[in-house]
Amino acid sequence: MRCLTLADALREEESNVSFICRELHGNLCDFIEKKGFKVYRLPYTTVKHNNKNPSSEHLQWLSVSWAEDAEQSRDILAKECGTIDWLIVDHYALDKQWETLVRPHVKKIMVIDDLADRFHDCDLLLDQNLYENINNRYNGLVPASCKKLLGPKYALLRKEFINARKNLRERDGNVKNILIFFGGVDPTNETLKALEAIQLLNRPDIAIDVVVGEANPNKDKLEDVCSAMPNANYHCQINNMAELMASADLSIGAGGSTTWERCCLGLPSIVITLADNQRELAKYLEKNGIIIYLGWYEQVKESDVKEAINALISNPEKIETISKKSREIIDGKGIEQITSRMQKNLYL
Repeated sequence: MRCLTLADALREEESNVSFICRELHGNLCDFIEKKGFKVYRLPYTTVKHNNKNPSSEHLQWLSVSWAEDAEQSRDILAKECGTIDWLIVDHYALDKQWETLVRPHVKKIMVIDDLADRFHDCDLLLDQNLYENINNRYNGLVPASCKKLLGPKYALLRKEFINARKNLRERDGNVKNILIFFGGVDPTNETLKALEAIQLLNRPDIAIDVVVGEANPNKDKLEDVCSAMPNANYHCQINNMAELMASADLSIGAGGSTTWERCCLGLPSIVITLADNQRELAKYLEKNGIIIYLGWYEQVKESDVKEAINALISNPEKIETISKKSREIIDGKGIEQITSRMQKNLYL
């Protein structure tokens, strides 16, 4: 999804953008094509491959060996795409050895990462997250000539969020509307946990917007739960998330890239982390008063969520402070800065 955001911006600047995706379960190939982009599809295989790097658990996500993946990608780059100014690599299983193999077929390589756990052969590196050691995080992992775009000022936000920020209302700390969104899939069903917490809250005067993705395995049950709650509105696979975030007074959701969408619109958030790479970011934001972090999903109960909501409802000043701090760390202009840097770096 973050690559689609960047692709949309590049297309507006009259760039020709294509995707290379493997047809893994739950892939977005059809969705990307509906957005008007060409997709080169790599075949899915169930054959197990021994990727020789036990330090990286993400290698198994490829479903093939890294070398086979690189060869298949290189064939596409060499034979079908023509002259390629930029190859943008966004995959936790890919590193320097993969990038070095495909480099002869492209002018420049940009890597999107937030793990900082492997070497890269790239000209531009983007990590839009915020950490204590953000400026030193990739020291020694990228070439000395690599330009690093670090922090939420480079966050990849869709235009709807940038536009919504221009007309943003000042939140007064009162909670009249709560937004629940745990990403497109939410495999551990944190959405239901949040809904049950709100039922324990027993505040029918507070409106609830629940957003799920089409790939959510529990979407039908969640729709039934929302139907039984007089104050809950159910939304599936929507395209007006910025509008819902701007209207909400409080959000309950996961970490990850949605964090920056909420911050851009000054939406105070109660966060439960669902993936390891979300934890460090959530702890840092909590430490700096930007979110309320409840912890790892397995340790968070419905009662914990209820208590966190109650604590914020009874402290409007804290909600106002969180909203203000959220807006201060991101201005929504990251996409402009990234495309500008890509253009400049192309000729260096």
